[in-house]
Amino acid sequence: MHPATSPSGHMGIPWRRLAVAAAALLGLATVVTAVQSYGPTRSYASSRTLTVATWNMCGVRQWGCAATGSWAEKRTQLSHLATRAGARVVFLQETCEAELESVRRELGGSWHMAFHAYSERDRAGRTTPIRCATPGAGTAGFAILAAYRLSAVTAVAAQQPTVGVRRGILCATVAAHDLRVCTAHLSPRHSDVVHPAWEFRDDQLKALARAGAARRTVYGGDLNVNPPGSRNPFSWVWPAGPYTSHRECDQASGSSRAGRATHVSGHKFDYLFTGLPRAGCTVRDTGRSDHFALLLKVRTG
Repeated sequence: MHPATSPSGHMGIPWRRLAVAAAALLGLATVVTAVQSYGPTRSYASSRTLTVATWNMCGVRQWGCAATGSWAEKRTQLSHLATRAGARVVFLQETCEAELESVRRELGGSWHMAFHAYSERDRAGRTTPIRCATPGAGTAGFAILAAYRLSAVTAVAAQQPTVGVRRGILCATVAAHDLRVCTAHLSPRHSDVVHPAWEFRDDQLKALARAGAARRTVYGGDLNVNPPGSRNPFSWVWPAGPYTSHRECDQASGSSRAGRATHVSGHKFDYLFTGLPRAGCTVRDTGRSDHFALLLKVRTG
């Protein structure tokens, strides 16, 4: 917690903390989570390993993504993650619901998805879903795409900007691997239009780490922050848990906080953490986003 910049500790004023928390919960209440999931609740996978991927698709064209490729090209790359790269669970950010549903159908009836829309909150307190600028692409949001049935889908409450774009955290259970998965897209700096100095990543990371506290969990996504370390002035936003009781996909040792870049700028913004044994980590440049895909192979047996 950083009292000078975090909305949950501003100058010790309790009403402001409550107002921001209430606004965060309101945002979750007004955004619908779409779930496409069919079949039996439990159908255990024969494999004892599972590859989980996370990819910010840069699919919301109006968010500086016009030069990163067409949606047809992005759909192809997403299909390659699920087929050629072997990802059976994929966390997605900056995706579009209609386009994602098209990929899910192409992959076959065993694939399911849970989708949560981004929303925009104005100065009058009105919250509306954000639509993708690409014609027919649908609502913009973040999602979980899986080759297994998803159950117990939950939007995790976390503080969000009072005015501006609201992202979030979405969890689901993959019963076939007895695994809880949580994807997140956290608020970058200056996300609050009215209070640009307010920091939200500390509270959001705590909420994500709490949601992923159990050992049989994989959590991560686009966290919009560099790894903790002496060169990162925002290391204080990282809570206990990540890198300690839960290891990151690209973490070489218990003391390491390094990892390969996942963004074209040379920064690492994308993460996958788990308490289960890791069997491999891959960074994949799809060529159709400013983010690279990150793939974690985890032992679930």
